[in-house]
This record gives sequence, C-alpha cells and structure tokens, in this order.
Amino acid sequence: MRLLLPLAALLAATPLAAEDAPGSNPLFRDRFTADPAPLVVGDTLWLYTSHDEAADGEMFNMKEWLVWSTTDMRNWKAHPPVMEIKDFAWASHDAWAVQVIEKHGRFWMYAPVEHDQTRPGKAIGVAVADRPEGPFVDAKGSALISNDMTPKGTHSWEDIDPTVFTDDDGTTWIAWGNRQCYIARMGADMISIDGPIREITPPHFEEGPWLHKRGDLYYLTYASLDRSDHENERVSYATATSLDGPWTYRGELTGSGEGSFTIHPGIAEFKGQWYLFLHNAALTIGDRQGALGRRAVTVEHLTYNEHGLMRPVTQTTAGVTAPRP
Repeated sequence: MRLLLPLAALLAATPLAAEDAPGSNPLFRDRFTADPAPLVVGDTLWLYTSHDEAADGEMFNMKEWLVWSTTDMRNWKAHPPVMEIKDFAWASHDAWAVQVIEKHGRFWMYAPVEHDQTRPGKAIGVAVADRPEGPFVDAKGSALISNDMTPKGTHSWEDIDPTVFTDDDGTTWIAWGNRQCYIARMGADMISIDGPIREITPPHFEEGPWLHKRGDLYYLTYASLDRSDHENERVSYATATSLDGPWTYRGELTGSGEGSFTIHPGIAEFKGQWYLFLHNAALTIGDRQGALGRRAVTVEHLTYNEHGLMRPVTQTTAGVTAPRP
C-alpha cells in the first residue's frame, strides 16, 4: 500500500524551481523595473531602479525612482520611492536611469530627465539625501548637464544615463551619453563640473555606461548596438589604465535581454563577490506582458580571468541562486 505524505511534507521535499527561488530572476515581480544601479554601504547592497509604467502602445512612462536593499543577495526589501520627477522643478518628464554614490557622508543621485522648454532636450540633475533610502531632494535647483553643453552631439537625447565613480585619489568623475559617450570631472561640491567635457565613445556605444575599477584597471561597460549585425542592445566593455584613456575595446560581455530592445549594466562587488545587474522584458504581471516600456531587473554572477578581463556572462532565470562559476 502506497503511503501518502502530508501536503506540507511534499512541498518541503520538492525543491523550488530556479525561477521561484528567492533571489532568482527577475528580482522584483510586483512592478516593472529597469536600469539597475547598485550601491554597497557596509553590509547592505542598495539597488536603485527606474519604474516602468507604460500602457499598451506606449514606449515609456516613468515618473519616479525606486530602491531595494539586501544583505544576502537572496532576500530583498522594498522601500518607498526615493524621488519623483516632479521633485526637479525644472524637469518635465522621463525619470530615467540613475546612479547613486556616497561622498562627504551623504548620498548623491544623478538622474536623467527631460528638461522643460527653457533648455530643451534631455538633461542630468543631481539630488542628495542623508540616507541611502532617501528621500532625495534637488541639490542644485537646475540641471548639472544640459543638451546645450554637448553641442557636437547628434540628437537631443544624448545627455542621459549618468554613471558616477570616485577614484582612489578622491576625485569623482561622471560619464554619460547616448550614441556619444562623454566624461568629465566633478567639482568637490558634487553639484558642478570641474573641467572640460571629453568624448570617449567606444565601439558600438549606444547608452547606459557604467564605470568601475578593479585593481589597476578601469572598466567602461555599456549598452552596445552594432546596427549592421543585430537589432537589440547587448552589453560590451572597454578597459584602460587611466580614465584619460586610451580605452581598449574588449568585446561583448553578454547578449540581449530576453524580449527587450534595451539593456543596462550595473556592476558591484559585495561581500567578496562581483555581480552584474541587467534588465530584460521577460516579466508578465497579470495581463501586462513585458515590453520596451515594461522591463524587469535581473542579476548574474560576474567573474574575471587571470588578466583582469571580465568573463562572458550568460543570462539565466536562476541568477545568483545558481552556483558561482
């Protein structure tokens, strides 16, 4: 005679599917998120994202920025929105991809938005908070970077996707762009540019740059698009021994996000391990399927070879719940 186990025992004996395990991809399933930007503070990793709210047939509808925190890369705590587009009084819409860094004992958020008609085009604002979870407030009262500051660009939305990085000497740098990639030194006050804006556009650069350093090597990772070869963005990177360059193109780090034209890298070392955050459009919430304006944040293990180059990353549903390579 076959024994029937109680339901609780059956569930306990049945392993979770990879896509259901805490920390598997996508990380957040109650809303659409994109443009992940990690920040490590002590024993906590904070992850800032944009918030996709596009209706059917709508490209983007993004009104606020969100943040989650984790201490184990498996369990994530949602916090209230850190800021809304209306908190930049000079901006009109498009709460796009931010990055937050810590300096001078405060937290600085660099945010691309659409400027109002006084300075048309995309612009980058800076906000500040006393805690990583915010709330953030406009730190300058005007744009840090506006479209008229990059007059050699080809279009009005080139000034987006800021990445901010503090070097070993304490100097902070900001890089940004769409199709053209720019870099500049930040002022000590964190709300000004100190020096010239230089173009450092690597091969197939589309948008979403991310700066980080490991050892003596600088990395510029970005959303790439080889228009002669594929339709959707992938992630590529370049390296240099100085932020002044020259930058050496190292090829693709990972392919396109499932179902998504865009992709956006964010990289962090946390508790001795490296992680690559991305987004795709594989999430469905109710009857709302993933799309260009409805994306979902993911994360994968990131490793380096003996020469310091990043090993190619395969995007998975298991994410960091899978064994580290």
